[in-house]
Amino acid sequence: MNRLARRLAPRTLRGRLSLVALTTAALLMTVLTVAFNTAMDRHLQHQADDELRNRAAAVATTVDTSGPRVRVLETVNDSLLDANVWIYTGTRLLEKPPSAAADSALTQAADRLAGRGRPVCATVHTDNPRFVRLCSRPVTGLRSTAIVVTAVDLAPYRSSAGTLLSGSLILDAVMLACTYALTRLAVGRALRPVRTMTDQATQWSAVGSGQRFGAEDQPAELARLGTSLDALLDRIRTVLRHEQQLTGELSHELRTPLTRIVVELDWWRARPRSAAETDATHEVIAEAAQSIRTICDTLLNDAREGGQTTGTAVGAAAVAPVLRRLVEDLDARKQLKTVVDVPDQELEAGVASALLERIVSPLLANAVRYADSTVTVSARQLPSGVRIDVTDDGPGVPEEFLDHLFQPGRRADSDDGHDGAGLGLPLARRLARAVGGEVSHDPEHTPGARFLVDLPAG
Repeated sequence: MNRLARRLAPRTLRGRLSLVALTTAALLMTVLTVAFNTAMDRHLQHQADDELRNRAAAVATTVDTSGPRVRVLETVNDSLLDANVWIYTGTRLLEKPPSAAADSALTQAADRLAGRGRPVCATVHTDNPRFVRLCSRPVTGLRSTAIVVTAVDLAPYRSSAGTLLSGSLILDAVMLACTYALTRLAVGRALRPVRTMTDQATQWSAVGSGQRFGAEDQPAELARLGTSLDALLDRIRTVLRHEQQLTGELSHELRTPLTRIVVELDWWRARPRSAAETDATHEVIAEAAQSIRTICDTLLNDAREGGQTTGTAVGAAAVAPVLRRLVEDLDARKQLKTVVDVPDQELEAGVASALLERIVSPLLANAVRYADSTVTVSARQLPSGVRIDVTDDGPGVPEEFLDHLFQPGRRADSDDGHDGAGLGLPLARRLARAVGGEVSHDPEHTPGARFLVDLPAG
């Protein structure tokens, strides 16, 4: 039964709302129709009773109850006695309509009413006419009492009630049809903005558009829907941005180890090599491949965690060995003096070694790219954790670019001859913040540039 009801139910919101409105209107009209026709039946019955009472009052003027015996006077109202009127003295019948037999259903009903001795009305079912209304009226005199019973055929009143019922049912049907049509029209017009918003959301989400619906100049319901769709589009845009960011960061970080592999292979192919040289080349390629794997694992793990700051350190790494290994892997084609200054060889940072490399490596690559002659890497213990400084003696960061320094894809001068993509510094800061640290620039250091890495202690 439930499955059949689900199949028969409209599949569109417009159809369902129209069906609900139609059902509600049908229930309401049914109640109103029943109440109206019940009230009209009672009103028509009261009209019939009033007519019977007036007729009984007129007949009472022809009854003399001043003597010891009840007498029916001969008056100009004698015609009333022929119109379904019974006159009793006590329980004895004095007068009856000429067309009514003594044992007829009407006469028996009149006898019962007269026997009650008080004003009362009742409806009697007969063969012809089918429904008759009777009312009794006592006529009390000084020495005797009479009972007048009058009757009226209810056929005209029943006909009026039937006509009213038929008219109300026809009106109900017309009203229901109009309600359904107007509801479908109104709901269709009301849902038109929703369909438009849905189509726009589908289109905007597919292309990653920056357009939004907003909540201004919208009804409350559509404003809430627009706010929800805006939030959904923002989440989609964030996902797309994170995907693009991850792709760019992987490309940026994998460039150095891939370049090492290509250079080693080109060097090895240039001329015949000895076994020792071949082993050295294999070792360099293996280290670069391991570095690629580490880079991928680090960035993918960070992406899966959503890049959210946890505020807690994960793992521990000896700072000095990591910094020396990174310095050894610097671009050997540029003749630079690199200095590693770590007074405390037991200094540990509260991050994994792979993550420490990914944080410091972009800063070192940036220093090598812009330094004139010297790159200095130092580390020391602070009360709040570990600080690593990366310093170069290059031109430094232009003052007008300081506000955009850590924005992805932004470079101070895109025509400076370097192949940087503007992703290294934002990546370093994001990874540091993910473990409760920070990467910042020291604007007071001159000449050159100094970047500070603050990490929790191990």
